[in-house]
Amino acid sequence: MEKNLIMARLSPPSFISFLHVALLATCCRGKSQQLPKKHVPFFIFGDSFLDVGNNNYINTSTLDQANFWPYGETYFKFPTGRFSDGRLISDFIAEHANLPLIPPFLQPGFRQYYLGVNFASAGAGALAETFRGVVIDLKTQLSYFNKLESRMRQKLGIDEAKLTISRAVYLFSIGTNDYTSPFLTNSTILNNYSHSTYVGMVISNLTTAIKEIYRRGGRKFAFINLPDLGCLPGVRLLKTETNGSCLEEATSLATLHNKALSKLLSELEKRLKGFKYSFFDFNSNLRQRMHHPSKYGFKEGETACCGTGKYRGVFSCGGKRTVKKFELCKNPNEYVFWDSFHLTGKIYKQLANAMWSGTTNSSGVGPHNMKKLFRIP
Repeated sequence: MEKNLIMARLSPPSFISFLHVALLATCCRGKSQQLPKKHVPFFIFGDSFLDVGNNNYINTSTLDQANFWPYGETYFKFPTGRFSDGRLISDFIAEHANLPLIPPFLQPGFRQYYLGVNFASAGAGALAETFRGVVIDLKTQLSYFNKLESRMRQKLGIDEAKLTISRAVYLFSIGTNDYTSPFLTNSTILNNYSHSTYVGMVISNLTTAIKEIYRRGGRKFAFINLPDLGCLPGVRLLKTETNGSCLEEATSLATLHNKALSKLLSELEKRLKGFKYSFFDFNSNLRQRMHHPSKYGFKEGETACCGTGKYRGVFSCGGKRTVKKFELCKNPNEYVFWDSFHLTGKIYKQLANAMWSGTTNSSGVGPHNMKKLFRIP
């Protein structure tokens, strides 16, 4: 699949696309010159919660792309490939860590790999079968990281490359698509496995990725657990009843995954020497904002800003997908959800702040928050 993805990059982007890349690169270069000599690199793996534009450069459909208006409207003022009106969690974490915006691995002309790289791909899962052939699955993302490590050895030297790998923080957000795709595509895969077995397959592939990075010298990891998947506007829409309830089977899978992930990380900390991690309860933090939006500065916690249909759950934001009709709210900052599956920049900032400096009691992050993780030698 890796070879196919590389060969299947989209035809040369328009002048506007090149301008967007140039603007992003300029902002990154300007800030990187101010970095301390021993900065901590930031490597990012996952799905659309973290994808900053890798899917701009592969042969995929607009279902897995966000490089058109109104995506990016509030912060960048143009679409970058991020599934939000503004920045993502990883962008805010990078800012906290005094790093520039971490660019996508597939961005043309990208060279500053020693600062960090984003490998995430919208639609990606831990399972290769999840949206196979149109996204960059976790195993392929890992192969890109391995290529990057070889490149660093050549450019920086073996010792400096090892130091870069060991000092870096590795952020993961994966699993959402593994559990939602069966419902969104009418797949029968869940008929072949029990829920616990299927979750075990996802966790097993994630474990393989973690251990591979650890084997290559990575020691500091961060993880975002899964939200109540059945309550995302685009999944809730599938519920046949009209009482506003969530799709419980999808939420049940997410609950099993979150428990298994928490258990895995605790075990890895005991078994792998020097393994340090930060686990963020994305689920409970998002649920609080969905149920009590006004408490966190929002007016709407369940209906998306951009889309159509009930909850604006039809994935039509931008009018370039299967359904062309869409509505757009006047002020995304009043909404928790940006589109049918993703969040606004305002809430991503709140969640990133909690990840960076929160505690287990206040924000559901532990045993280390991101600030401490970046400061561990």
